[in-house]
Amino acid sequence: MLSRFRDWLFDGGGGPENVPERVRDAIRAQQERSEILIGWTQLLIVLLVTALYQGTAMAEGTVQDEFSLELTVLFTYAAFCVVRIVLAHARRLARWMLYVSVIVDIALLMALIWTFHLKYAQSAAFYLKAPTLFYVFLFIALRALRFEARFVVFTGIVAAAGWAGLTFYAASGLGGPPNVTHNYVEYMTSTALLVGAEVDKMIAILLATAVLALAISRARHLLVRSVSEGVAAHDLSRFFDPGVAARIRGAEMSIRAGEGELRDVAILTVDLRGFTRLSTELAPTEVMKVLQDYQRRTCPLIAAAGGSIDKFLGDGILASFGAVTPSPTAAADALRAAEAVMEAATAWAAERRAAGLPPLDIGLAASSGRVVFGAVGDGERLEFTVIGDAVNLAAKLEKHNKVERTRAITDGATYALAERQGYRPASPPERRPGRQVGGVGESVDIVVLAA
Repeated sequence: MLSRFRDWLFDGGGGPENVPERVRDAIRAQQERSEILIGWTQLLIVLLVTALYQGTAMAEGTVQDEFSLELTVLFTYAAFCVVRIVLAHARRLARWMLYVSVIVDIALLMALIWTFHLKYAQSAAFYLKAPTLFYVFLFIALRALRFEARFVVFTGIVAAAGWAGLTFYAASGLGGPPNVTHNYVEYMTSTALLVGAEVDKMIAILLATAVLALAISRARHLLVRSVSEGVAAHDLSRFFDPGVAARIRGAEMSIRAGEGELRDVAILTVDLRGFTRLSTELAPTEVMKVLQDYQRRTCPLIAAAGGSIDKFLGDGILASFGAVTPSPTAAADALRAAEAVMEAATAWAAERRAAGLPPLDIGLAASSGRVVFGAVGDGERLEFTVIGDAVNLAAKLEKHNKVERTRAITDGATYALAERQGYRPASPPERRPGRQVGGVGESVDIVVLAA
């Protein structure tokens, strides 16, 4: 039992539970910021106390007219706080330094209290009634900002030991007659020493420490859980579209498969031409580098135009506009995204040629219409997606690029809708009415966005 308590107090028992290293790093970052806050708070306290002592008139009958030992203690503590703040900002506060800091905090506070009987020319029992003792509870509470109960416990134990030391000094007669009494009234109205009263103070310090440590231990679990979920949410946001991730986090009820909403959206499908052949010619790592370079250039442009990446289909990208969050300009945003992607594709091809690499081209298509947006899956694994004719038409139009010998196209209805929503092309597009698109029963009016 004692060994477990010792490990909890001095080693890792009060540290993060069995969590991934990235969660530990996040907790450590929080604790480092807490140490900065603790340092500045302590400096503010010592400055306020110094101002208080400077503004307090000396009592009659002091040992000397210009007694300044308490100011020496306060200035020493202020210097210590400054050093501590510098180390905290530099992230160089080792764990042992934190324990030393606690000891120095309490030692300087007790030294300040000890000077009172000299300042007012009284026996040592006089300082035991000083209200400055209450600052002990502030120092204990400050350690709670780190959310590690062991530092709270350590501070409380050191404080109780410090007060026990001052009590022993007063009772020993080293600081003048102890005037030990068992009369409470005499204790309260004179400089007499009532040992039981000082023991009560130590018990109060230890009990307050125990309650606060228990609260911090319980809060610690919530902190670890909160940080773990925060890190997990950040990691998951890299796998989900930011809009979808926000929808999941903000859902008031658990999201279930089969729940969907009708949305008027625009769909954009993007495909990397010649990637299948290229993947058979390059090493796997090179294949992934090309794919990552392509997605790194494309996805931010789609997101910047208001699109949400629905899914990656190998080298294909399916994006929606107005699905995650309804938008009155979904079609216009989709065509603006298409323009930006094609400009980036042209620049990418030029870069690859300049580097002596085979150029790669990008094909895309856009369509619009009413779809169902919701979660699909088996209940354990879910995926937000869009389902409807607009999705199917976009995929078929993208394949139809090869027939038309174009790079980017849309249907006439989507283009007209985009114009009504404020879309203005850089140059008038080419229109190819009445085209037969594979898999589509009726003819489609094609608008060429990039030839």
